[in-house]
Amino acid sequence: MMTNNLNGDYMKNKGVPIIRQIGYSLTDLNQSISTWQELNEAKYLLRYPTVYIINDEEKKNDFKVYVGETADINSRTKQHLQGDVKMKEYWQEFSNSFTSSMYVIGHQYFNKSLTLDIENRLMQYLSSVNSVSSIYNSRTNQQNEYYTSDQLDTIFSQIWKKLNKENNILFPVESIIRDSAIFKASPFHKLTSEQNAAKDEITMKIQVALHNQQEGQLVLVEGEAGSGKTVLMSSLFFDLKRDFEKENNDSSLDVHLLVNHDEQLKVYREIAKKLGLYDKKDNKQPIVNKPTSFINHHSTDEKVDVIIVDEAHLLLTQGKQSYRGKNHLNDLLERARVVVAVFDHKQILSTEQVLEEEQLNKLISSTKANDNHIQLRNQMRINSGVETINWIRHLVDQQAIENIPEDSKGYEIKIFNKPADLENAVRKKAESEESGISRLLATYDWKYVGQKKPENQDYWNVKIDDWKMPWNSQLNVENKRQKNLSWPEQSQTINEVGSTFTIQGFDLNYAGVIIGPSVKFRNGRIIFDGSESYNKKATQNRTLSDNSKRKFDQELLKNELNVLLTRGVNGLYIYAVDDELRAALQRAANGGINHE
Repeated sequence: MMTNNLNGDYMKNKGVPIIRQIGYSLTDLNQSISTWQELNEAKYLLRYPTVYIINDEEKKNDFKVYVGETADINSRTKQHLQGDVKMKEYWQEFSNSFTSSMYVIGHQYFNKSLTLDIENRLMQYLSSVNSVSSIYNSRTNQQNEYYTSDQLDTIFSQIWKKLNKENNILFPVESIIRDSAIFKASPFHKLTSEQNAAKDEITMKIQVALHNQQEGQLVLVEGEAGSGKTVLMSSLFFDLKRDFEKENNDSSLDVHLLVNHDEQLKVYREIAKKLGLYDKKDNKQPIVNKPTSFINHHSTDEKVDVIIVDEAHLLLTQGKQSYRGKNHLNDLLERARVVVAVFDHKQILSTEQVLEEEQLNKLISSTKANDNHIQLRNQMRINSGVETINWIRHLVDQQAIENIPEDSKGYEIKIFNKPADLENAVRKKAESEESGISRLLATYDWKYVGQKKPENQDYWNVKIDDWKMPWNSQLNVENKRQKNLSWPEQSQTINEVGSTFTIQGFDLNYAGVIIGPSVKFRNGRIIFDGSESYNKKATQNRTLSDNSKRKFDQELLKNELNVLLTRGVNGLYIYAVDDELRAALQRAANGGINHE
């Protein structure tokens, strides 16, 4: 029998979570129930609602878990051990394993709504843990306000800290969880009212289209960087799979999630793998894919039900070697009954992704005409007051520099005179557990040619005078487990400089941005110089529909700057290579900008 030290008077510590670990078997359950009946806290374990975590460490540091909540832990556990084993394979595996155990969590404040919220957050956290390979009972039951709802954050943190003391591999410290890319893209996030309204509207449109057997329906969701698009799409994707199967007797909805960004693809695939989400027709095929791969493997003859496209501004609008089509979005519409696409034209970074003005206007006007256009307006990434958001937007959109405001929420913007000082400040933030993941980023203004090494150097570097640091994805990953993590989560990347190719779609607690020579300050205005950029995808000519050629470097380099400056959740540190731009930013930091 597995159990914690049961000594101590719970009534002297009201409001403290009770956590008991027991072996997962009828024998252990019966012995534990008998013991608990003698305790002062018996009613909180046996007669109050409880939350429980069944777990099995199949291999070292490799767990399968089930999270649940119940009003009667004794009856529910017996149901799992005696009845559910006949229904699902994973219940048999838990029951037959000699290494499985169960954590039972009680609290004097627990009621049905609070335990549902605790259950949901435990699934959110555990699905983000590297050592958890599978998580079951992946329902979402976020509750609205209720008595004791204001205690949720405090009570959950107390529970997690106690679990961490029990097993720091299965339950890492909270800061590690909350910094993970999987956590930030998790379908278990509690949605804002704006996100919930958008999700309900999209779901209704999908249901109507499927009921009426419509095809090629496009729902366009617009929102700027940090507006919560990824969490909304993740939640929508997961709920479509889960809710449809419940309501239709396990008849699976043929839904696919597509993203044209390698780093995000890794994150979504890891989420799908942990939650057991697979292709309806072939369990070996990933349900999360890149658009080109999906198009190449799905004909127009047999349409899927729903395609969700995250970061749809990254879809290709012209062919290339790996993609023989002419337009990703058009090809997807030919292969689905409904396509839900999230879009931000300010994050288009390549000429291959550019929508001509006429195409863009047609796309937006057509979805508005069909009432299929949804906008997200709230800024969720940057933990700042509106004054800081306005300063960044003014710098990028108006290409003008205002005095850096004193932020009402403590968001920190710092300007540096030397790249080494910027590096040191970012490293200091990265070392702090409270600051979490912080990294250096730069505009693509230094040469980098894939995996080919430069002559007489070990790496392609970002080099400024006598300071240098390798570009992203060149240093060796420290261990195999980290290979599945996104670029900013890998520990060695503190010694690299990230680009839009590795950071787009993700956030950092503190972002240290090197603004390279392609961004200058002349005559009181920011300008973009394509001749200083090494991003050929942004500076090369684009052949338009009328066969004329045009450069889009001004727009695309502006978008590149926009992506980099909107990565920091709690702070933005900047070094500018251009002397005039650096001086203007220093004046702005000192309140010295005068427009009179």
